[in-house]
Order: sequence, then C-alpha cells, then structure tokens
Amino acid sequence: MSQLGYMEKLLDGVKVEWKSLDDIAIKISSGGTPSTGVAEYYDGNIPWLRTQEVDFDEIWDTGVKITESGLKNSSAKWIPENCIIIAMYGATVGKIGINKVPMTTNQACANIHIDEKVAHYRYVFHFLYSQYEYIKSLGTGSQTNINAGIVKKLKIPTPPLNIQAEIVRILDTFTELTAELTAELTARQQQYAYYREQLLTFGEGEVIWEKLEDVANFSNGKGHEKDISTDGRYVVVNSKFISTNGNAVKYSDKQICPLFINDILIVMSDLPNGKALAKTFFVEEDDKYTLNQRIGSITVKNNVNLLPKFLCYFLNRTPQLLKYDDGASQTNLRKGQIVGVRIPIPPLSEQERIVTILDKFDALTMSLTEGLPREIELRQQQYEYYRDQLLSFPKPEVVAHD
Repeated sequence: MSQLGYMEKLLDGVKVEWKSLDDIAIKISSGGTPSTGVAEYYDGNIPWLRTQEVDFDEIWDTGVKITESGLKNSSAKWIPENCIIIAMYGATVGKIGINKVPMTTNQACANIHIDEKVAHYRYVFHFLYSQYEYIKSLGTGSQTNINAGIVKKLKIPTPPLNIQAEIVRILDTFTELTAELTAELTARQQQYAYYREQLLTFGEGEVIWEKLEDVANFSNGKGHEKDISTDGRYVVVNSKFISTNGNAVKYSDKQICPLFINDILIVMSDLPNGKALAKTFFVEEDDKYTLNQRIGSITVKNNVNLLPKFLCYFLNRTPQLLKYDDGASQTNLRKGQIVGVRIPIPPLSEQERIVTILDKFDALTMSLTEGLPREIELRQQQYEYYRDQLLSFPKPEVVAHD
C-alpha cells in the first residue's frame, strides 16, 4: 500500500485544520542571558540552553549551568519538559529540539509549551523539522534572525490526536533506528581512538625516530580558493575546502596543484578550538587537487622504509602539532613546525599491521560510502521520505506568516 493511500485511509475523510503555533500552545516564550561579567551567575546547577545545542534532537543536558542568582537577575526562566524549542538567531536559526528535562534557555530560543489537548508535542516536532528550510528563509537582517512573532504565526496541520499519535509512532521508529546507529558509531569511534593511541604509541628504545623533513618532502599550495565553491560537506580553512569524509576537493579547471597517489594533505590553519588543525587526508587517486597556502602536501621520500598511509595515520591531529593551538586565537602552523615532527619508523611488517587495523576502523567510523556513517545517512533519508509523505496535508490558501 502506498504511503499516500495509507494516509487517506488513516484520515478517512477527516478534514485537517491548519492552526498557528500560538493556537496550539499553552505558552510561547524566550529566555535570557545572565550578565557574563558576574561570576556568581554561572557554574550553578540550573541547565541553561544555548542555540548551538539545538540540533533536531532531544536535549537532556546543557553545556552551561547557571545559579539561582543568575536566574533571578536575568530574563532566563524555567520551561517544563517536552517543550518544542526553535533556534531564532544566527547560524542555527530554524533548528528544532525537545527538552527532556526542565531547563532555562537564552533569549535566542523560542520555547513552545504545547497544549496536549490539541497536539502531540512530537508530532509538532516532526512537522517543524520538515519545515526547517522554510523557517530559516523567514529570517531577516545580516544574521537572518527570526523572532517570537514569526514563530507564533507559523501554521501547522492539526488532525485528530489519534492520527497525530499514529504518525508519531511511525516516524519515531525511524528516529530510534538512527539513534541506535548513532550510539553505535559513537562507541566505535571511542574504540577507534583508544586503539589508534595504543597502536601509534612507541617508546624511545622501541623504534627508530626521524624528523619528518628527513623522511618526506613538504610543500603547500597557492591562494586560489576564490575559484572553489562548496556544498556544505567541507571543512572550511582559510576558504579552502577539505572534505569531512577524508577527501580533498578535486578541481580540474584552473589553478590546480598536481598531487600524486599516496601523498598526504595536512590542514595548517584553523579557528580557536577547531577540529581541522593538523587533520590529515590521504590521496588515493593519482589526480590533481586544489590546495591553498594553508594546506600542506607531504610526499614520502624514495628509499625510505615508511608507508605513506602509516605516516598519514600518525600525523593526523598529532599532539606534536596540536600543542601550538592556544585555544584563544586562530592557529597557523608553520612549515618548520610541521617538518620538525618526530616520526617513529617501526618495521614495515608492523606498519602494515597497524595500517590494516586502522583502515578497518576508519571505514567503519568515517566512510560516507560504507560503514556506520553511510547507514545513518540512509536511515535519515528514509525518515525524511516518510515524514514528507505522512505530513503532506492539503494546505490552506495562506500558510505563511502574516
């Protein structure tokens, strides 16, 4: 049975009314921020939510806690559990979350306490999730902000509660599968990090150590990043794009840099506390790639008993380079710092064993074409397909905000 046919049967002729969020809510509010210059307002035990923590998921805790004093001396206020939270400002505008415990929020969160006699809070969550791009498009100003007035006027189809509950049951099945896979991925990533550290830790007397400049050649690219566009799947470093799944952006039109199979790319610049600094990528195709001046290219010298893939794994986010990140300003690694890194040279058979193990972990935890990330992506696509089918109610003549 088609999903459309299933919905027709489920509705059984029932007319679906579109209502504003204000009509189905007990209260819609925003929070506030205690003065950051008053130490006694922070490091308390009251959860205080910021919009960067709103990301289409349940919210069980917050990264920052405030005190009773901070709560009393600001516009922050308690909201009950199971509110729908919409981020209203900046980069996260339009993102949706559900707080699973009572908490407070900052002023950039629109907190919607749903009237359970009218709507199921998870039904509202799924529908607003499907409207993310539309909600985001309502933003104005340089930061594309929305406000509580816009949020209150957002329209939502409201079938009877039993139909809402059935839609929630179906869609929650998909989200639970994705959550299980995500939890499994997190566990495997932790396992990967543990074994990587164990496999790549060597004592002074166990192996030969050489400086990188003695075993490999180093160079970096030129400033031609203006010719490159991105679709959001890349880490941005000085406007240079490096794929988050471990590939460099190929660019075959103009100002290209020839790299060769088994070359290693390393990110030389990142913002404070970023995740890209000293990240390495392995070139597995003999092709041409784009590099700017903040991306380094490393080629293992001939007649050196060093596997390029082993070197790539060892250099990736090595503490020898991360020590230059002070967490307060943009870090720009210099050539001298990179080529001065000390590299262990175990026997080739041991290098091969380590690479084989880490390759398996890498495919399981990082690959977007295989492994858990791919499965999560497929489950998300499946969820979005059925969500759009289940929530495609006939729209009234005007559904946008006034």
